[in-house]
Amino acid sequence: MNAIDLNSDVGESYGAYTIGNDEKIMPYISSANIACGFHAGDAHVMRETVARALEHSVAIGAHPGLPDIGGFGRRNIDISPQEGYELVVYQIGALWAIAKAQGGKLHHVKPHGALYNMAAADEALAEAIANAVYDVDPNLVFYGLAGSALIAAGKKAGLKTASEVFADRTYQADGSLTSRRAPNALITDAKEASEQVLRMIQEGKVRTQQGTDVEIDAQTVCIHGDGAHAVAFAEQLKGELERHGIAVKAGDC
Repeated sequence: MNAIDLNSDVGESYGAYTIGNDEKIMPYISSANIACGFHAGDAHVMRETVARALEHSVAIGAHPGLPDIGGFGRRNIDISPQEGYELVVYQIGALWAIAKAQGGKLHHVKPHGALYNMAAADEALAEAIANAVYDVDPNLVFYGLAGSALIAAGKKAGLKTASEVFADRTYQADGSLTSRRAPNALITDAKEASEQVLRMIQEGKVRTQQGTDVEIDAQTVCIHGDGAHAVAFAEQLKGELERHGIAVKAGDC
């Protein structure tokens, strides 16, 4: 592989109150997952984040989440597939309009937080979300956890998919991410994160918390924009990828 997409969750702020490292991380990533107002973000922040992405030629993606501002969209909420469909269509539409008003266009959709994790394991919810994306624009790329129900649902719906891996998260033996509530869920050392990503790209494997290797398909790599080490991770990771002859760019997958 001579190219990889490097994405980050951004726009997770309100008005003049800034969360994360959006301005500093943009030069190092190739695609941005922009919060659409349900778990974070508002009209002003969405507009500013889209403008920043356009300035740096970063692909624009919608990052729809559960309606849970207090829990930052990371708490499971019991929703039906129909509700999942509707909230995803609503949020994609909001960002689509803001991007279009600035001469931009959407490239992809990546569910956020608990919605992402729930749909990764729930086939019916995953299919509802994938169908929502397809019905808005069948040309959008659908980002989902590598090997999960999200990727299967995206392919079934007829979407282009991008199997996502994580630079700053650890993995379990079944290929799932370690829960944020568990010890050692986050990787806080930039060198360790870079080594994990390079192995996932070059060997198609990741070492789990149980000490075993699992196969993994890496097409896009996520660095959480609100992480304390996000900018350092992004800078080092992009440098390491380029030193190994791997360009950082968004693709149609």
